[in-house]
Amino acid sequence: MKTILKHILTLALLSGLWHTQAFANEATPKQVVASTIEAIIAVLEAREDKTTVNDVDRENIRKVVQGKFDYREMSRRSVGKPWKTMTEEKRQVFTELFRQMLEYSYGNQLAGYKGQKVVLGDAEFKKGKARVKGAVVDSSKSIPMEYRLHQTDTGWQVYDIKIEGVSLVTTFRKDFKSIVKKQGVDGLMAVLQRKVEKLKAKG
Repeated sequence: MKTILKHILTLALLSGLWHTQAFANEATPKQVVASTIEAIIAVLEAREDKTTVNDVDRENIRKVVQGKFDYREMSRRSVGKPWKTMTEEKRQVFTELFRQMLEYSYGNQLAGYKGQKVVLGDAEFKKGKARVKGAVVDSSKSIPMEYRLHQTDTGWQVYDIKIEGVSLVTTFRKDFKSIVKKQGVDGLMAVLQRKVEKLKAKG
């Protein structure tokens, strides 16, 4: 159950708002996080089959992802220093592979959603960035989390998530570093490509 809750929380942040662009530009960090979670939960509760996330559900989730999660910034932070050596074309390809990996890795876990609630505190600001702390709560436990956002041309976007004190970006950076050291950036991209293909095959 703990793992499922983590996946629910993570993909909730990967979801966007279905509000207008004007609202998105005006939304505070807390509003972005809260509305994002509401949007993904709405998709989950609307499922006809509550035991699975099918292609239609996944497409609905994909539609609300737009603009609320900064995949490029997360990719850059996850790759670390090697990002500077990558061509713009490779950066774009890597960012798309990274997005698909997250979508399929965490999306398939959402079938376990069973009405857990998310409680959020007010946003804290520092050096042009924001963090929103909260917790996922059910009848027996409370799991702390923290959403980190930065301001972009289209509003506040999430660039990292900490769950029980563990940063998603830091975790990926450690994993990617060992692959890049042995196989280079091209090797890392090939690893991600194979992972995405395998996840897609699972449905």
